[in-house]
Amino acid sequence: MSTLRTPKDLADNELITPGQLAEIERVAEQYAIAISPAMAALIDRNDPNDPIALQFVPKASELTTTSEERADPIGDLVHSPVEGIVHRYPDRVLLKAVHVCPVYCRFCFRREMVGPQGLGTLSPEALDKAFAYIADHPEIWEVILTGGDPLVLSPRRLSELMQRLAAIDHVKIVRFHTRVPVVEPERIDEALIVALKASGKTTYVALHANHPRELTPVARKSCAKLVDAGIVMLSQSVLLKGINDNPDTLAALMRAFVETRIKPYYLHHPDLAPGTSHFRLSLEEGRALVAGLRGRISGLCQPTYVLDIPGGYGKAVIAPDTLSEKGGCTTISDYQGGNHTYPPEA
Repeated sequence: MSTLRTPKDLADNELITPGQLAEIERVAEQYAIAISPAMAALIDRNDPNDPIALQFVPKASELTTTSEERADPIGDLVHSPVEGIVHRYPDRVLLKAVHVCPVYCRFCFRREMVGPQGLGTLSPEALDKAFAYIADHPEIWEVILTGGDPLVLSPRRLSELMQRLAAIDHVKIVRFHTRVPVVEPERIDEALIVALKASGKTTYVALHANHPRELTPVARKSCAKLVDAGIVMLSQSVLLKGINDNPDTLAALMRAFVETRIKPYYLHHPDLAPGTSHFRLSLEEGRALVAGLRGRISGLCQPTYVLDIPGGYGKAVIAPDTLSEKGGCTTISDYQGGNHTYPPEA
């Protein structure tokens, strides 16, 4: 089986019915579709609420945009001094070298930017300007490669990126945000692992997975290759209605990470991306779920529950000292002490 990329592919593989084909074609005109063979094989066709299917199989509800949703929900563009760079925090930048992924999550906060109709891969000229920006800012200690999924690049391309970063002395940490070890585990081979390393740099890989079933034996072996090679792994997950919004599933997911030698890191509240309202819980529901993990599972398994404040104000930890509620609205404090209403006014 190859990656499923069209509504017809989904229908042929019994992931949608023939009667859904027309409406899913409308979704495909707006948002990219890709389901890798590894993920397609995990989907239970007999379960209409299968948590893997809910993440990757498009629905007509994606065509409904609510008033608070926005094309750039976390404000990447506000903090993009040059193409491909997001410099939101003083000591670190995002480097978005590529805007394609091996799978397209239906809740993606960059869904307006990724895929065949998105921003594409940085041109050589744009990449030169991005590296020049990093080199010209000695406060940048960490570079986070994201996108898109940087591990869709060939080992040769990844090695070139790492060698260019190796030449910038003030960059000490390089972090890759990826789904590849889970959704295309066969990509994790010796050539790719060598490409992720560079002299004088410490490499981290942050793995995005949202349900314990994603951490199959094959996926765990791909992660073991990275960890055994000395690459530290962290987790990123999104709290998603109908997928992982119960204590048992969250506990199983976090335990699966720890068993795989991946430190639970961030549990994200869903962002206000267009057409994703069916995935979102309230902040209060999320807080209650995360609080329920305390004492239930080991301290090794506890993620940090965060919200990317709409508009580009950065992440806030969802905790009593960062939130206040009045008149049905929630006020959130950013890392600089600013206060913001969530959801923001339309």
